[in-house]
Amino acid sequence: MAVVRTERILILCKTYPSPSEKYAETSCVAGMTQSGELIRLYPVPFRLIRDSQQFKKWQWISAKIRKASKDHRPESHTIFVDTIKLDGTPISTKNKWADRRIELGKLPMFEDFASLESARRSKGITIALLRPSRIDRLEITKADSPDWTEEEVKKLVKNQVQGGLFDEQDDQEVRLLRKLPYNFHYYYECTVDGKTLKYRHKIADWEAGALYWNCVKEHGLDWEAPFRRKLEVDLPAKDLRFLMGTLHRFPDQWLIISMIYPPRISINSPIQAEMTF
Repeated sequence: MAVVRTERILILCKTYPSPSEKYAETSCVAGMTQSGELIRLYPVPFRLIRDSQQFKKWQWISAKIRKASKDHRPESHTIFVDTIKLDGTPISTKNKWADRRIELGKLPMFEDFASLESARRSKGITIALLRPSRIDRLEITKADSPDWTEEEVKKLVKNQVQGGLFDEQDDQEVRLLRKLPYNFHYYYECTVDGKTLKYRHKIADWEAGALYWNCVKEHGLDWEAPFRRKLEVDLPAKDLRFLMGTLHRFPDQWLIISMIYPPRISINSPIQAEMTF
């Protein structure tokens, strides 16, 4: 059995939850260790975790982990949810993300998806940062089914009805996770040696799902325009990067598991000068 160790981790990603037979619902959480290595944590029944352990994107946590036994991807680890401790508040966005950029600077950056896929085949990399040169468009398609199946609903409510894994929930209302009725894909480009290469990947970031529900709440049937404005205009105007991750069951299929969007900075800015020194 893999050695259990305590690790300090900066959270960079939470994927939209999905039904789980064992945990009711789980998210894939990813981040970076203090030494600058990307790590995948699973399973995390995030909405069932007690409030004192609810962490946010860009927040440091510490927890006991061990290498996942049934997931052979090198970055994949099992987290002992009841050992999670929050380590301060999320890193500030002040000074054009100055503090966050320090942490991002520890990670390698791929400028083309083909190079990332090549690294997967040759080195086993299954999670990495990718910087697209241009966002072409957002594709929105209806999900195969807008509602959970009967079996999925049973998974979602089972552990909550029984009291949950990590919370005392006997007196709480069962919180049924809403299924996203749409799939979201980015069409984007990468430029390599003057050549433009085009790609398409699904967005699995929890933030995109939360944005959809917020737009529906505020705009009703007119949700699509503000949703597109955020993903097709606002985020591409920033220095948008994708945290890419593969699927466990289909290791050659990649998803955009998190969108990271520091503000763009000019070549002559003090921050840029410091970064390129």
